[in-house]
Amino acid sequence: MHISITTELLGEHPQLLEINAPEYGQEFTSWVRGGDGLVGLGVFKKHVVTGSNRFADAQRWWRNEINSLEIHNNVHGTGTGPVLFTSFSFDPSEESVLLIPEVVIGRRNGRAWITWIGAKPQPGLHSLKPKPAPLNLNWSGSNGDVWQERVARAVSKIKEGELEKVVLARFATATCDHPIQTRNLIHELAREYPSTWIYSNSGLIGATPELLVRLSKSLVTSRILAGTIRKTGDDERDLALAGSLARSSKDLEEHEYAVRSVADALTPLCSSMNVPESPFVLHLSNVMHLATDVTGVLNDSATPIDIFDLVSRLHPTAAVCGTPTNLAKQTIDEIEGISRGRYAGPIGWIDAHGDGELGIALRCGQVSDDQKSIRIYAGCGILAGSDPEREYAESQAKLLPMRTALENH
Repeated sequence: MHISITTELLGEHPQLLEINAPEYGQEFTSWVRGGDGLVGLGVFKKHVVTGSNRFADAQRWWRNEINSLEIHNNVHGTGTGPVLFTSFSFDPSEESVLLIPEVVIGRRNGRAWITWIGAKPQPGLHSLKPKPAPLNLNWSGSNGDVWQERVARAVSKIKEGELEKVVLARFATATCDHPIQTRNLIHELAREYPSTWIYSNSGLIGATPELLVRLSKSLVTSRILAGTIRKTGDDERDLALAGSLARSSKDLEEHEYAVRSVADALTPLCSSMNVPESPFVLHLSNVMHLATDVTGVLNDSATPIDIFDLVSRLHPTAAVCGTPTNLAKQTIDEIEGISRGRYAGPIGWIDAHGDGELGIALRCGQVSDDQKSIRIYAGCGILAGSDPEREYAESQAKLLPMRTALENH
């Protein structure tokens, strides 16, 4: 028996992050940047995958689900029709979440559409304006001295042998008296960081500036970020800092590893690629990053390549793991001492044609099931020239988006 799924144009152009439909419950899934993107309401199906084959297992499950649907798509184009929201773990041993919402609303280049599952008429949508709700936060987490010792250990390993770079993460935990309102967090992040992708999936909420991979028909895009400096708020001073970041040998070396890992992964699948020789400086509200946009065109092949195939080759990149990948991952397992969960894993959406957008889950937090606590994460790329104290300061800057969003909740 096939289940009906329908896509129609929306006459009005909704503010995606303000959409609400109480009849679909509290589950709100999002991938939005600058007002464009996709949001999901409710849950039609949710599925968990684990293990080293999790991308192939997810691909197989999604294709089976598509085959069970009777699709009526009057809009067409990437992101229309059935959509799967994905949130993969960093480590294969941990759980990755696949979610098909009951309703998906999309917006791109001034055009909006709605997709819903079931034979009922098009669902009504309402506007939700979250109200601030103070949380009385109580912070705890990894001791700064302990983390700096771990950074020093990583630097020693790099100086001793074949390891060139490793990314070490840390977390902080906030507990609170009242339930965390995830929609409040989403709105705060969108207001403060409009140039990032605002995402939420099964309690994981964040604002990432890093696009792991976008596939639209046969065009592949990846935005790589590596090399960071904190902003001061003084425009003249920040301009000087941007110049120093662009000339920093340590940051340029870190960036080169990250770009090389993405280019090497995509090259076998692409007939042509563009890898810029030099990065640009990406300015965000609180930090600046060295950034490079890599693009390519997929090969014509007998077996079509979709975004699952791309992400399985790309993850984990040097930007979140290190170089060489295997040695870096071993070092993370040995030194880091935390569970990353879905932090630093691929997150985003995939449509019925295998096109989609997946970012890296950075600047994020995982809300607990009872919504009374949240764990927020940050990581830093460690090289032979890394200074533990400076890396700790950088990690603090990377925790700031979520801390501020929670304090303004």
